[in-house]
Amino acid sequence: MMEEDLQQTIREALFCEQILAKGSQNVVLETLRDAPAVELWSHYPPGDVYDPESGAQWYYHCHDTSADRGEHGHFHCFLRPQGGEGPIHHLVAVGVDAYGRLVRLFTVNQWVVADQRADAETLISLLPRFDMQMPRPSYLVNRWLSAILRAYAPEIRQLIRERDVALAAHKAPQGIDILEDRSLEVTSEIRADLKAKATSLGLG
Repeated sequence: MMEEDLQQTIREALFCEQILAKGSQNVVLETLRDAPAVELWSHYPPGDVYDPESGAQWYYHCHDTSADRGEHGHFHCFLRPQGGEGPIHHLVAVGVDAYGRLVRLFTVNQWVVADQRADAETLISLLPRFDMQMPRPSYLVNRWLSAILRAYAPEIRQLIRERDVALAAHKAPQGIDILEDRSLEVTSEIRADLKAKATSLGLG
C-alpha cells in the first residue's frame, strides 16, 4: 500500500472513532448496545455480521483472561470466499480495550474459532477482500474494522505466516491433533496502537 493510501485508511479509522465519540460511543459500546448483559464467550451481535457481497464476517466476544492484557475483548474477522454456505476462514482477531482502542492483533489455533484450515498464502490472498459494507449493528464499526485490516495488512500478513510457523513447531500430546490442542490458543500476536501509527505518518 502506498503511504498516501495508508494515511487515508488510517484517517477513515480515526474518523469512525471520532464520530462515535461525539455520541459518547466507541466500537465496543456500539457493538454491545443491544445486549441486555454481556456474557463471556458469547458472540455479539448474535448470529455474527456477514456481508454477502464481500464474504466478510465478524463477531465480538470477551473472555475471562482479556483483562490481563488491558483488553476488553476482540473482534474475530473471517472471510467466506465462496459465499455464506461455503467454507469460512479466520483471518485475524482485533483486540480492543473497554474504550474501543486498538491494543493488539493476533491469530489463533483452529479449535478456537472452528474455521476451515487454510495455509498462510491462501489466507493472505483473501485478506484484501475483507470489506464490511453493512448497516448493522453499526456502519461505523463495520467501516472501522475494514480500515484496521487494511491499515495493518503488512503486520497481519506476517502474523498469518508466523501462525503457520508456530503450528509447524508445536508438539501436541500424543493422540491429539495440533489444531485441536487446547494448550495452544494464540499462535502469533503483536501490540497495536492506532494513534501511534497515525502520529508516525504525520497524522497526529
